[in-house]
Amino acid sequence: MTEPILALLKTIVLLFGVVLPGASACVYFERKISAWIHYRIGPNRVGPLGLLQPIADVVKLLLKEDIVPRAANSFFHFLAPLISIAIAVATFAIVPFGHYIDVGGQNLYLAIAPHTNVGILLFLALTSVAVYGLTLAGWSSNSKYSLLGGLRSASQMISYELSLGLALVGVLMIAGSLEVNEIVQRQAAGGWNIFYQPLGFVIFLVAAYAETNRAPFDLPEAEPELVGGYHTEYSGMKFGIFFLAEYAAMIASSAIMATLYFGGYHLPFVPQFLVGLGFETFAPGGLGLALLEVGTFTAKVAFFLFVYIWVRWSIPRFRYDQLMKLGWKVLLPLSLVNVAITGILMLLF
Repeated sequence: MTEPILALLKTIVLLFGVVLPGASACVYFERKISAWIHYRIGPNRVGPLGLLQPIADVVKLLLKEDIVPRAANSFFHFLAPLISIAIAVATFAIVPFGHYIDVGGQNLYLAIAPHTNVGILLFLALTSVAVYGLTLAGWSSNSKYSLLGGLRSASQMISYELSLGLALVGVLMIAGSLEVNEIVQRQAAGGWNIFYQPLGFVIFLVAAYAETNRAPFDLPEAEPELVGGYHTEYSGMKFGIFFLAEYAAMIASSAIMATLYFGGYHLPFVPQFLVGLGFETFAPGGLGLALLEVGTFTAKVAFFLFVYIWVRWSIPRFRYDQLMKLGWKVLLPLSLVNVAITGILMLLF
């Protein structure tokens, strides 16, 4: 099978088997976890334990009328949500869910683009372009609330992209590579990056929350001030795509954090122990090891998604001046200090 066809099949499986169901699952678990935090019940009417509630939400959005303001720019009003979801989904291209499976002597790598030698640069480029979706949504709606939300999105995402990018520099210095799979393999050989870059991880975590517009950094859609911010004038499935893009971006950023700081699909000691017991399927290239790696990676991503939801329902929204002060006066200097400390320690040790 040729590489382009194989990459296309992987993309289809990832989109319809992971991203879309994962976003729906995130909506359900966000409601359940928030209810648990607030001593409520959460969804419990549609299907057993409310499991069909996300499907009911999608059907409702599909049946709602798509209203476009008369003075809006209809082309960019339509394009903006597509940009947001496309950028969020494209990020998964560089994320390895496991190493490889030996299929008839051929290595089937568990990633869409497993050997992208500029994988981290591609991730940073995609996060930079993501701002266009929200900004165009605010501008094209021809509404003051939407425009203010779009401007907030632009300033917030640009401010935190600097800290997010600099937080990754320490990881790249240690790994000596921009290829994501190679970064995972270096962690498997020498220890997870969280032990070498704890400050960089904290900076990346906070910046990722701001990049995905999640509470307490959801100023672009602050309903008490801006009604709904950049998506005030959106309805029906266009609004649903923005909603889906937010959760897809959450999953993508959780996958990046798990990959760059927590070893990705690597699980120490367990595969070697199982091979020692005689389970050869857990040797490199075996199906058992591949399933174990995918399960390990999924568990790490699920943990970070839980933290996303936990933070949203525990910490109040920042004021906008506090948001900018944190980005420019706290995170940016700390990220520069982290790069300097990493360089000094690498020279010494």
